[in-house]
Amino acid sequence: MTEEIKEGELLTFDTMQIMEMIPHRYPFLLVDRITECVPGKYAKGYKNLTMNEAFFQGHFPGNPVMPGVLQLEALAQCSAPIIMTLPEYKGKLTLYAGVDNVRFKNIVRPGDRFDMYIECTKVKGPICKSHGVGYVDGKVCIEADMIVALK
Repeated sequence: MTEEIKEGELLTFDTMQIMEMIPHRYPFLLVDRITECVPGKYAKGYKNLTMNEAFFQGHFPGNPVMPGVLQLEALAQCSAPIIMTLPEYKGKLTLYAGVDNVRFKNIVRPGDRFDMYIECTKVKGPICKSHGVGYVDGKVCIEADMIVALK
């Protein structure tokens, strides 16, 4: 990410580029790819889930389900490039500052591709508010309003 980013430019990021932006690593890196990102506006990405995910071993034996809190974390990780691609926030650390209006609507299981769409609704100083939606096969699994602070 050393190139200059132009305003309104559509960006994509692979796993290695995502790891340049956020400190998360296996087993806690919950975004495989950012398929679209317009700095300051929105991001789309996904996580491919397999039975090899550590959390499926205990949540729940015989009936594996991705924990809701990890779905929220995946949305937050997917949202990071929205603001971290802006020059004034490059190299900062994003931290959850709050979540509101969380709704779990469907189950996420091994073999699913967890698609995410996050839209930035407001940036004020080091605070970014966004609305995130997680899908599997086009069906909404989670929706949440998130607040991320940059440190």
